[in-house]
Amino acid sequence: MVNLTSIGHALAKPLGIKLYYRNEVNDDIRRGESVFSTATVEAYVEEEPRNVEWFEEITPNGRDLLQYLYSLFPFTHWITRYNLQWLAGDLVAGITIGAVVVPQGMAYAQLANLSVEYGLYTSFMGVVLYWFFATSKDITIGPVAVMSKLTGQIVAKAAVSDPDIPGPVVASCLAVVCGIIIVAIGLARCGWIVDLIPLVSIAAFMTGSALNIAAGQLPTLFGITITNSRGPTYGVVIRFLQGLPRTDLNAAVGITALVLLYLIRFTCNFFAKRWPARAKTFFFISTLRTAFVILLYTMVSWLVNRNHRSEPLFNILGEVSRGFTAAGVPQVSSSLIQLFADDLPAAVIVLLIEHIAISKSFGRINNYIINPSQEMVAIGITNIFGPFLGAYPATGSFSRTAIKSKAGVRTPFAGVITAAIVLLAIYALTAVFFYIPNAALAAVIIHAVMDLITSPNTVYQFWRVSPFEVPIFFAGVLVTIFSSIENGIYTTIALSFALMLFRILKARGRFLGKVRVHSVLDDQFIGGNHRSTQYQDGSPKSTTGLDDALSRNIFLPLDHRDGSNPDIDISDVYPGVFIYRFNEGFNYPNANHYLDQLTTYLFAKTRRTDPHSFSRLGDRPWNNPGPRRGHVEPNNSDRPTLKAVILDFSAVNHVDITCIQQLIDVRNQMDKYAAPSTVDWHFSNINSRWTKRALVAAGFGYPTVLVGDGSISRWKPIFSVTEIGGDSSAAAWAEQQANEKENGGATRRTRNFDISDGESGQSSADFKPAPKYSGKTTVVSGLNRPLFHIDNTGALQSAVENIRARDGYDAKPPAETLN
Repeated sequence: MVNLTSIGHALAKPLGIKLYYRNEVNDDIRRGESVFSTATVEAYVEEEPRNVEWFEEITPNGRDLLQYLYSLFPFTHWITRYNLQWLAGDLVAGITIGAVVVPQGMAYAQLANLSVEYGLYTSFMGVVLYWFFATSKDITIGPVAVMSKLTGQIVAKAAVSDPDIPGPVVASCLAVVCGIIIVAIGLARCGWIVDLIPLVSIAAFMTGSALNIAAGQLPTLFGITITNSRGPTYGVVIRFLQGLPRTDLNAAVGITALVLLYLIRFTCNFFAKRWPARAKTFFFISTLRTAFVILLYTMVSWLVNRNHRSEPLFNILGEVSRGFTAAGVPQVSSSLIQLFADDLPAAVIVLLIEHIAISKSFGRINNYIINPSQEMVAIGITNIFGPFLGAYPATGSFSRTAIKSKAGVRTPFAGVITAAIVLLAIYALTAVFFYIPNAALAAVIIHAVMDLITSPNTVYQFWRVSPFEVPIFFAGVLVTIFSSIENGIYTTIALSFALMLFRILKARGRFLGKVRVHSVLDDQFIGGNHRSTQYQDGSPKSTTGLDDALSRNIFLPLDHRDGSNPDIDISDVYPGVFIYRFNEGFNYPNANHYLDQLTTYLFAKTRRTDPHSFSRLGDRPWNNPGPRRGHVEPNNSDRPTLKAVILDFSAVNHVDITCIQQLIDVRNQMDKYAAPSTVDWHFSNINSRWTKRALVAAGFGYPTVLVGDGSISRWKPIFSVTEIGGDSSAAAWAEQQANEKENGGATRRTRNFDISDGESGQSSADFKPAPKYSGKTTVVSGLNRPLFHIDNTGALQSAVENIRARDGYDAKPPAETLN
């Protein structure tokens, strides 16, 4: 096998690549010699991650490929265990949804500028195909108001560009193209892409679309004919108000139908609260209100118009084709795609965000997890094959999904039951559909979309959670009202992205101070006498449980911007030592802002190590010219010199070249400021091996201080160690005792403490006597990275210990300084 590392090393010299450009103390530190006593502690050397490891992590193996293929057909995970109890729940839910989707599907088809039968075709294909690929039992795919509205706008626009192309052809081509795009995203398992669309954008999109659709149905509800009923919402409302004098008998049908829909729902909700034992019965009555209203007004229409078929007294649907008359291979060509290319991104976004948002929501409600990528496959397959029977773009419906969930659906197989109901309507009920009033269908649409409007209480909750996102919500709604649905989507996404980018760019870190805290339970300090190491029965106390938590140090922002009690006096950690925590990650957009804040604070709180570094006026740099003539240099002798900086990386997951280079520049800047001394850089809470590798490559993580003869000066690292474990360890013994005292249930604990190198003996940490045990301890972090620490306490201990050693202090500092 070819050794790529050897080949790379062989090519490095002729290419001028310095493989060992870092001044790392490889021999002593990597072995742990002269910096660590391994008499009782096992050594551990942390290896850097290799590039091949990254590729191994992302490259699927044979097992991953089999799991991927298995995940493409989720129905195989449960279909073999299908039972009669599941079937009973699916029958009830499937029949209920079938009664709802038939009138809704016909109504939404009119929104799409298509004949009502296309809504039935879309409803049938959505439910009959989805269950094969579904990871959600509740979702119902089919025609929805928003997508139907967008499809209607595309069909109308295409009719202006090329009147010879029928609307169904454009709609079916749109469905196929959208389906191909979404399937590609799903097969690539890029379902995370929907996470780029925030909730506030979805809420604004739903609210604006609902207002747009409701406004567009008002003319039909009142029987008014207006021009351009698919334009911006404000224009439609103005033209509707201008046409109110032309209201006819259709208004009587539409308004009473709408009132009846709300009356049935209100009555059922009232009685369900009044008689909770019969809540399920009232739920089904409320659910079937759409079908009941349509049947009622169809019967009224038949009684009124049966002798006026050619000239009905109010608008009715008319002939509805029986069967799948539009079945065939959909037409897909570049000329057709060009007709809606500009609207394609908005169409894909609408199909995705509505479906994924609904499926995630009901998954959380009903305690299961959906796979967004697989849901995309389901949506895509439905929209690719649906047009073969005449369907137009379909996605998940909020209202039908909510009904399906409350109806007690057990599996996605309920979609097959719904498909049977729709199929019955397509072949057996088309003659009845002839007399359905258009105004009644408009009432059904308005009644359905009004539930999509975000309530004022929800907007208030948005304000409580994130006030800056509320203007984005209103901006999206207003753009949708005064422009179009797709422009509203783009506006909210763009503004949300801009807000996120602003937060990243202007991220501010926090300088931390030290506070001594105590744990209190029932007005008693937990831990009792901290000097005691035994229980009353003579057994040793656990060194990791509550008993040793009498007091401890925590680190809080000095400015109390985290909401901590401002009455608390937060002290500096140590003269000349500063702890700085990154709050929003650390990468190229915010690196400069972070480090500017860091350097400004350090200059303001410290003084130069050599106050006479500028012996002459001309030696001073232009950006530090000194005091004006006649004035004296400010006396900063009360400030400490800069000794060490501790960077808390708890919020940092990845770093890049830009931020590391700027960190190097700051280190060099601080070394000049502290000359002839140097500044120690410690890092705590690093979460990623790759971040450690990047820092090590920049010269961080290990001591580089040289003495006159070129050797390493004595370094006093403090490492965190823990018990390896085993039945004979002190931790295991303490856990057993705690379980006996608490009657079981305690989680496993480990005893952590800090030690220093063999030369200095035990560190200045305030150790407590520990029980004897036969186990061994090992270091938590690698010996070769003594400046990477597991927490701020370890970093502070190490920094202070070495500052005092470098300054020639033999006496140990007070215990409270390091603990």
